[in-house]
Amino acid sequence: MRPLEDVRIVSLEQYGAGPFGSMHLAELGAEIIKVEDPSVGGDVGRSVPPYAEGGDSLFFQSFNRDKSSITLDIRTPGGRAVFEDLVRTADAVYSNLRGDVPKKLAIRYEDLKEVNPRIVCCSLTGFGMTGPRSREPGYDYVLQALGGWMSLTGEPGGAPQKTGLSLVDYCGGYVAAISLLAAIHGARRDGVGTDCDLSLYDTAVSLLTYPGTWHMTAGYEPARTHHSAHPSLIPFQAFEAADGWLVVGCAKEKFWQRLTVVMDRPELAEDPRFATFADRNRNREVIIPLLEEIFRTRTVADWLAPMYAASIPCAPINDVAGALVDPHTLERDLVAETDNDTFGQVRTLRSAVRVGPPGADRAPTRGAPAMGADTERVLRELGYDDARIAALREAGALGKD
Repeated sequence: MRPLEDVRIVSLEQYGAGPFGSMHLAELGAEIIKVEDPSVGGDVGRSVPPYAEGGDSLFFQSFNRDKSSITLDIRTPGGRAVFEDLVRTADAVYSNLRGDVPKKLAIRYEDLKEVNPRIVCCSLTGFGMTGPRSREPGYDYVLQALGGWMSLTGEPGGAPQKTGLSLVDYCGGYVAAISLLAAIHGARRDGVGTDCDLSLYDTAVSLLTYPGTWHMTAGYEPARTHHSAHPSLIPFQAFEAADGWLVVGCAKEKFWQRLTVVMDRPELAEDPRFATFADRNRNREVIIPLLEEIFRTRTVADWLAPMYAASIPCAPINDVAGALVDPHTLERDLVAETDNDTFGQVRTLRSAVRVGPPGADRAPTRGAPAMGADTERVLRELGYDDARIAALREAGALGKD
């Protein structure tokens, strides 16, 4: 058995952050019942271009493997009754909506504790359910701007940049998954559920980590660095070689000592200007141009071979295609292949979360569901008969055919 096969989560999720978080739980065996509002066409992720067709998209497939989908409008009386029946059987209600919406939809613990005293109500919102921005919509790009990330990304003197991936969304999904599991553990231990008020804003600000600590404690002013250099460890950045780019990371002094040998410049290790991290940081305007000149004299492959042999942290700067076919990607079983009626065979990325011995911790995976594909099955498991299901459909609670 997978470790979360006894966990049931009713999810009102959409787009990226929420579905990303629950997909990790699904891969670990949790039953994710994805509630999609038929009045708006379900999860908006189903229509994200460029690869979108017939109520499905490759974006949607990227975030919703191993889940079930039901159509349900919980704002209707019939839909609300179904939702509460689901809550009675569930460990958690999970959502990623605007901060004021959980109250409007009555999906907080205060609203559901009479239905199930042990229910965990986990809300991942843009800004949380309190604070002056709680009613604002929050998206990754917005949070990277507000959270200070864009001021740190890009070349000095250039325009602020977002990260290439939606990392606030994805980190927020991880935060939600961790919080939800902790709350379920507490509810099973104590018999009482709770709310989890999580936000992408909190996620973005908390991930400022040591630059934030340095600033608040010592007055450090974070700034963008040349070629993505570490703010204080030198050398630790991207370097241009004769035919491409690579990253070299001397995170310990021993790596610097080894690098000077690989470069055939052992005298640099003895130069008092470059002896320690602090020395090199004080003299970065001297050492960085010198290193850049040296690295341009050989190809990426010619640099990597001796650095690998010397166990110096380094890597070629791959494009996405290169990363996906790297032998380590394949050996670690990070690519999932599922069949899909619209797109044929879909290849997506599996979760980095793993439980089990190496090589034996991957269970079979299912593609993301068609909208409402599991509605009838889930309702019948709740004890609904043909007549009641037909009545719900006629009333618009499940969406009309």
